[in-house]
Parts: sequence; structure tokens; C-alpha cells
Amino acid sequence: MPGFEFFGDAERNELKDVLDNGILMRYGFDALRKGHYKAKSLEEELQNTLKVNHVQLVSSGTAAVSVALAIAGVGAGDEVIVPTFTFVATFEAVMMLGAIPVLVDIDETLTLDPVKVEQAITSKTKAIMPVHMCGSMANLDALQALCDAHNLKLIEDACQAVGGTYKNKYLGTYGNVGCLSFDFVKTITCGEGGAILTNNKEYAVNADQFSDHGHDHIGTDRGAESHPVLGYNFRISELHAAVGLAQVRRLKEFIAIQKQHYSILREELSKISEITFRKVPDGGEESYAFLNFYLPNLDIARKVSKKFKDQGIDACFHYYDNNWHYVRKWDHLKEIKSLYPISAEVKEGLKYLKDKTFDQSDHFIGRNISCLIKLSWSKDEVKKRAEKMVEIIKDSL
Repeated sequence: MPGFEFFGDAERNELKDVLDNGILMRYGFDALRKGHYKAKSLEEELQNTLKVNHVQLVSSGTAAVSVALAIAGVGAGDEVIVPTFTFVATFEAVMMLGAIPVLVDIDETLTLDPVKVEQAITSKTKAIMPVHMCGSMANLDALQALCDAHNLKLIEDACQAVGGTYKNKYLGTYGNVGCLSFDFVKTITCGEGGAILTNNKEYAVNADQFSDHGHDHIGTDRGAESHPVLGYNFRISELHAAVGLAQVRRLKEFIAIQKQHYSILREELSKISEITFRKVPDGGEESYAFLNFYLPNLDIARKVSKKFKDQGIDACFHYYDNNWHYVRKWDHLKEIKSLYPISAEVKEGLKYLKDKTFDQSDHFIGRNISCLIKLSWSKDEVKKRAEKMVEIIKDSL
């Protein structure tokens, strides 16, 4: 991770094909494009690779989450349970639909704690949305059981975990609907792009229409298409899809490389008795995009993080003080700093954040170091990196 490290002739050839053809928009212009449909081809490739019935490409991972929530019926005044550790797009997408994000503690998986989720369910709860951060998953069986018991939708945000699996299903294909991101720093990149995954035919039709102004995409004359529903523009371009088409064909290769590098790093770090590793739920296999480990306390984690940076160990993150991914620094959410008016209902629903503490989440995030696994490293580079990390950690304990 990320896939751009391996850009090459495959991506260039797919892009050249689009430019030679001259049609950059994914819909319409059927007579001119001469059978060239990169977005459609990428959707089919993803369906076959991820073993899911329906894939809808959109313009970003954020767009994918927004569309997934909409087709699952989330709307004004509904509550959606989300983790305290995620990307800001998670709660942005919820609020865009007029719904209320209900932040819930994470556990040792670095994802939603099912016990805390159950405590947060109310009569307004419409969906539970686990976010498979940094390459690994939530306890999906436990969350699905809660959804079944309370008639809720399970929406998987797998934007950071493409290629990971849970009980032989790819992440994003387990719940009612799933989301992927193909932005520039993901394992598979389109530059910008995302996808909605589902086995539900009705959801698939709704995603197709909602992401393109409500067009029904029936027939070949775009001007004659009807608009059965309201929608928005979340379309991906043929250029972006062309890059992704070349990349997704290498997904298994990328995952294998990530696993190899991950294993070398983990083996070295395992020599330090004070280190423990993120819990992966039984039946799950990470995408190996990140190696996540816990240090004894917050102070040591901060010290290690600083030394990593000072001594050239890049792409290792201590999220406790990060304002993009962890609740502590989301002042714009807590204070509802918005450029557009927020409804009184949503404002009321977010009041809990003024005084709410998340001590359990602090306990895990405060001690965690999350290290990105790069595809472009050589085995020798990974080995030297691991040895340097061990040296720094031992010096900090």
C-alpha cells in the first residue's frame, strides 16, 4: 500500500486506450466509444475478484459511504453508530443525509466494541457502520447479531481494508452493503474513486441511479433516460476507472507483498515482550496494509513515535493526537462548525459530544502505533527497518 508505487505499462495502456477512444465520461456516447467501457469493466472485475453480485463505482470512498447510507434508507433524524477511530468522512457522510453520527468506543481490534454498540442502540438507530481501519476488521458476527436483533442495517466501511477477509468473505461483502476507496494512497488506486458492494439487487439499482442524478440508465440514448428518483453526481470518470482496472488485476499480488513485509516486521517486533498486537477477530485475515501494535502506555507511544520520525522511520502513525482520524481532535464536529445550516434535530443529537469521554478508546489508541506497509520495499529494506524499529523501542522502554 499504496498501489501507485507500482504504476507501470498496464496503467499507461489502459489510460491511452481511453484517450485514443476520446470518451472520458462513463455514461452515454455509446456510438462513439466503440464498445470501450472502463468503469463497467472495472465493476465486473471487482465482482469477480471480490465474489460479490453487484458493484457500483463512484467518485471517492466518501461518495461510496454516502451512497451506501442512502440506499440503506438512512435519512433525516436517524442515528448511525460509528467508531471513535475512523476518517472524518464517516461522520460527514452521515450528517450530509441529515442523520446523526453516534460515536462509540473501540476495543482491542481498533474497531467498534460490540458491547458498547449494544449500549448505544436507541429507537432512532438505523444502522451500524463498522470501519475496518488500517487493514483489519470488526467483530462482524457480533455486530450482525445486533443488527438482526434490532432490525438494523450493517454497513461496512472497508475503505482501508481492500483484500482483507472475514470467514472467507471479502471485507465489504459481509453486511448489507459495503464501501471501498481507491484514492491515491490506497492499496488499489484510481487516483480518486470508490465502490459500493452489495448482494442485494434493489440496493444495486438504487446505487446506480442515486449516484447519477437519478438516471435509470435504460437504453442507449442518455437524453431519453428517465429519472425515477432524486439523485446526485457521484460518477467516476473513464480515466480514473482505467487506472483502477489495471490495478485491481494485481490485487492478489499486492496483498502477498504486503503480507510478506508485514510478517518480517511483526517477527522482529515480537522479540520485545512489552509489545502486543492488534486483535484480529477469529476467522479474519488482514489485508496487511498496516502493522498495528500496542506499547505499554501513552507516554512511551508518544516517545517512540517521535523517535521514529526523527530517525527516518516514516509512515508510522500515533493517532491519539491526529485530527483526521480520532475523536479527540474533532473540534469541528463537537462544535458543529459547518458552512451549511445544520438542523436543530442534528444539533440536539450531537450535544452528547460536548461532555462525552471515550476512556476505552483512549486506552487503545493512546498506546497504538500503526505502520503503513509499502509495496516498494525490498526484503533487505524491510529487515533493516524492523531492526531499527526494535532498537528505538527498546531504547524508549
